[in-house]
Amino acid sequence: MTTTDTPSSSLPRTERGDAPAYLQRYLDRESRGGKPHDVVDRGADDNTPLYLRRFRDRKSGANPLEMPVPEWQGQDLGVTQARARQTKTKEIVPPDAEAAGPRTTTQVHIIRHGETQGYSTESGLTPLGSWQAHRRGFDISKGVRDGEKIRIVCADTNRARETAEQIHKGLLDGLTMWGRNAEVTGVDGMEEFRNFQVWTPEGLRDVTGAFRLYQKEMEKYERVAHGDRPLWLVEVDRFWRTQQGGGDPITYWTQIPMLCFEPPSATIRRFWAGILRVQEETPGERIIVATHSGPIRVFAMAAHGYDPGEPYNTEEVIVKLLEGDRGAFLAYRNRVSEVQVPQMDELPDWWEGLSGRALPTSLRSEEAGA
Repeated sequence: MTTTDTPSSSLPRTERGDAPAYLQRYLDRESRGGKPHDVVDRGADDNTPLYLRRFRDRKSGANPLEMPVPEWQGQDLGVTQARARQTKTKEIVPPDAEAAGPRTTTQVHIIRHGETQGYSTESGLTPLGSWQAHRRGFDISKGVRDGEKIRIVCADTNRARETAEQIHKGLLDGLTMWGRNAEVTGVDGMEEFRNFQVWTPEGLRDVTGAFRLYQKEMEKYERVAHGDRPLWLVEVDRFWRTQQGGGDPITYWTQIPMLCFEPPSATIRRFWAGILRVQEETPGERIIVATHSGPIRVFAMAAHGYDPGEPYNTEEVIVKLLEGDRGAFLAYRNRVSEVQVPQMDELPDWWEGLSGRALPTSLRSEEAGA
């Protein structure tokens, strides 16, 4: 069998005699006497992209501060390369403060505690929870300005206090890394930011503290089973059985009326009172609050008008109080709502009834009147 070779002249030619388009344009510029990165007057009709023109200008050694200030719709907004370099943002900042809207006087970070060891006891944070709180403080430090004052407060529980302490450490670490000077206070406990309360025969208890008393009392009824259980025991039992059954006890608290539990509206009122007290004591500061998920959730619900869901560990709600009693902005989960700052003297205090001051004489119990 004889094999005949195909002549090479019959194969398609793949080489190109002309230069690629980008190379040809480069050669054309050089043939006209220009260099690749020369700054030339291309005129207003030049189709070269702006980023490419700026790149060539920088390569040519042109001073970026001497470049023309951009204008939008013929109005000079005062945006310069120096300002963009200082703020590290692409946002167009108007030079007039009044045009930017009301100024923020105080910024409040309401943060849920980190991962805890459990809710059946007064437990602290797990190692992961400590890391979460430290990282939250480090993240907050990125937005702190030189000379800013920061106050850290917390609820009166171990998990909230440890969260505040770790936020404090992370904040200081971040400020050291960024080279910024800010005045950061130590951790202070505040009653206004405690978890929602439950009335028990031993007085008001945090819902976790009420659970421990509930376990002790339930054991007596299960062994002896004499008489009816008191109302507070029935309501705490319903609340924690929702938790044990895989449900959401905070949703149960917000939707089912309970006589021995602090109402969500009272919790919101208490949080606003705490924010306004801190602002009055130390005006113009950034406030960091370490607290619990239930109050945070209803606080955001009141502002947004719907339930945005349970906050994760160290997730935060940000409240920006505006100057001149012009209200506040509340941000939670990519939603910002403008709210009115309530006047405390105009709101009812539902818990006055516990001391008997606001109840008619016929409705006062012996314990309430004592």
